[in-house]
Amino acid sequence: MLKKISDIGIVPVIKINDVEKAVPLAKALIDGGLPIAEITFRTEAAEEAIKRVSEAFPEMLVGAGTVLTIEQAQRAKNAGAKFIVSPGFNPKVVSWCLENDIIPTPGCTSPTEIEQALELGLKVVKFFPAEQSGGIDKIKALSAPYGNLKFIPTGGIGLDNLTTYITNKKILACGGSFMVKEDYIENGEWDKITELTKKAVSIMLGFEIGHIGVNTADAAEASCVAVKFAKAFGGIETSEGNSSFWAGKIIEIMKGKGKGVNGHIAIKTNSVDRAVYHLKAQGIEFDESSALFNADGSMKVIFFKDEIAGFALHLLQK
Repeated sequence: MLKKISDIGIVPVIKINDVEKAVPLAKALIDGGLPIAEITFRTEAAEEAIKRVSEAFPEMLVGAGTVLTIEQAQRAKNAGAKFIVSPGFNPKVVSWCLENDIIPTPGCTSPTEIEQALELGLKVVKFFPAEQSGGIDKIKALSAPYGNLKFIPTGGIGLDNLTTYITNKKILACGGSFMVKEDYIENGEWDKITELTKKAVSIMLGFEIGHIGVNTADAAEASCVAVKFAKAFGGIETSEGNSSFWAGKIIEIMKGKGKGVNGHIAIKTNSVDRAVYHLKAQGIEFDESSALFNADGSMKVIFFKDEIAGFALHLLQK
């Protein structure tokens, strides 16, 4: 469950007043690429909204937010919630969740709260309100003594600062309501919610061209091509690696036939794991055997299964 939340990357935090709007709202989020929602227990509609969304979209990860009591946690679980989120750390609520096989993510913004969470075996906590509590700088400072703990920051996060949080290795996912503002929901602006959701996913993934690889016949031709590129672009530096020459940092000239008919294109991303999850949801297939991993188990390289215009494509961790 936590791995899937991490792969999705952004958790829309929803306050819903009219239960009739729950299902179309969920569809708007799914259409935008975020099959997940934290429906807060700040209104009377929360329990029924969780139930309707869970029944309409069983593939969607629906959680309950602002859960303050065991009674609310129980109602949320019975309605179909798959995870429980609380603004603060309540050991009774956390213990009940653990005993009843539902993931709790309590709010922790101090070492004392974090150590209580660790004592109960938690690996992920909420950090709320994120911006007002010190933001990413405080998360970095807090995480230093607690190496295996990850955070879901929520509060004050929007399109303008999403990247600041989501690119940090200590962040499991980011919570936010910027794409599901109360006015958008009340007015039924589903297209706008989908549009903002897509934009958030795009910003989170941060795709950009890393480099272009060009195939040649052999090392001699590769060296010659590298020199030509260097001269063409004002004398950029060339360098030699084990399997290729480089002209600057953008053009790689392979010493022979590499992947792809013509070569390959490397696409950099903020998270290869998240990019793979979201691209698979769009029908993109990958060559799983090509995956390379970092020491922490996260993916750093993977090739697409199919070529485009004679070029193999691979994702590359920034």
